[in-house]
Amino acid sequence: MESPLLSIHTTLGAKMGDFAGWLMPLEYPAPVGGGTLTEHQAVREAVGLFDVSHLGKISIVGPGAKQWANQIFTNDLNRIAAGQAQYSLLCNDEGGVVDDVIIYCHGDDELLVVPNAANAESVFAILQGKNSQGLSIANRHNDFAVIAVQGPLSQELLRKVGLHQDLEYMSFAQVTFDGVTFTLCRTGYSGEHGYELLPPSEIAVRVWNELSREALASGGKIAGLGARDTLRTEMGYPLHGHELSLTISPLDANISWAIGWRKEAFLGHEALRIQQAKGVARLLRGLLLTERGIPRGGMLVRNGAGAVVGEITSGTFSPTLKEGIALALIESGIEVGEQLMIDVRGRSLGAVVVKPPFVPSHVRDQ
Repeated sequence: MESPLLSIHTTLGAKMGDFAGWLMPLEYPAPVGGGTLTEHQAVREAVGLFDVSHLGKISIVGPGAKQWANQIFTNDLNRIAAGQAQYSLLCNDEGGVVDDVIIYCHGDDELLVVPNAANAESVFAILQGKNSQGLSIANRHNDFAVIAVQGPLSQELLRKVGLHQDLEYMSFAQVTFDGVTFTLCRTGYSGEHGYELLPPSEIAVRVWNELSREALASGGKIAGLGARDTLRTEMGYPLHGHELSLTISPLDANISWAIGWRKEAFLGHEALRIQQAKGVARLLRGLLLTERGIPRGGMLVRNGAGAVVGEITSGTFSPTLKEGIALALIESGIEVGEQLMIDVRGRSLGAVVVKPPFVPSHVRDQ
């Protein structure tokens, strides 16, 4: 599948990669980008522009849509009102995570669910299968682009192109560009003050061109999904297939805050309540290397005696800290501050257990 912005990426000479069947940009050459490290730094210090149109888009419309969805997803949708968004999870009966999603509430009778690209069809199929009250559930994966504007200068950039709205974190509003109205969200995956825009596919190129012109003029960069991954790892944000999966529960991943425990029911609630009562054997933690090296997913984590106590789910070189960092599922009895070892290509490198994020979050900064 192709992003509505694919022609722009190929013209700019982006390095492309496959993401769940979508051909998406990994990084861009200078001067518009400059590679993952440069693009990452631009987001932390100025502004970066991302195409994340591979994300799914599923609309749920009809009387009681919000109430119905609240019996499906883990988080409590009664905590948000129209114009607000919420992070949530779709679990199976065993408490495994089918996907993590953002849900945009347009009102009691209309929601937009944004899943990950790889799981969009699975999420859609489950929602359709649970639809016993005649709601209109539509897979709108190709109807919209998703453009992320992230970084401390993102608000200023939107002002320059006439798309700014005063928004609290995890809220959204409607904006108009060339006579077309679409959604602007105060959301993102970088840990910086940022926004995501959902223009209809037919005007996506025009919106992108306006944003990219101002981003580059402001000292920002066009950024690929390589930088998106290093940014989210620095924040400790989970990625499905790494920190969450059908065999990694929300409690394992240390995000039980995304579960509305006071709700009577949601998919997987019985298994998750049992797990909550028993406690988990493993827990997602951060690891900061104390020696030079770059950890990667699948590498083993050992204690001082050499026993395996966990496995890395995501690892990278932190462009901000200039050190190796990782997220890892490790034995739940191991505390923050403890020293462990990581098997890095035959070498045993020291690491300290930390609580993410690895760098300060600025998502709520005004």
